[in-house]
Amino acid sequence: MSIGDMLAATVPMARTLGLEFLETTPERAVVALPDRADFHNHVGGPHAGAMFTLGESASGAIVLAAFGDQLARAVPLAVRADIAYKKLAMGPVTATATLGRPAAEVVAELDAGRRPEFPVTVAISREDGAVTGEMTVVWTLRPNS
Repeated sequence: MSIGDMLAATVPMARTLGLEFLETTPERAVVALPDRADFHNHVGGPHAGAMFTLGESASGAIVLAAFGDQLARAVPLAVRADIAYKKLAMGPVTATATLGRPAAEVVAELDAGRRPEFPVTVAISREDGAVTGEMTVVWTLRPNS
C-alpha cells in the first residue's frame, strides 16, 4: 500500500477532499487538491480550510516517507502549524512539502531518548506555478510508552 493510499484509508478528511498523492519520498511530497465547487470559498477558489488540509496532508506524507521505519517505536504527531495565504488560489492547487531538518538528525534525537521536533515546509501553488500559500508544520516523533 502506498503512503497516499494509506493516508486516504486512515484520514477521512484527505479522502473526503479527494487529495491526490502525486509524489511521496523522504525528500519531497507533492499532493494535489482538485478544483471542486463544493470546496470553494466566497470568491470561487479553494476554501482556506481545504488548502490547510492539503498542506498538512503533504507534510504528513513526507513524515511517513522519512520516518515510516520508526513507527514501531514512535508515533508522528503534528505539534503546531502556521499558514500564510499569499495570492488568490483558483482552480486546482498543489502542495509540495520538504523536511526542514535531516531525517538522520531527528532519528539520532529519538535514539538518545528525546522527543524530537522538526519542521516541514510546504508551498501551495496554482497551475501557473504561482505560490498561493506557504505553510510550516512542526512535527514530533512521540516515543511509544
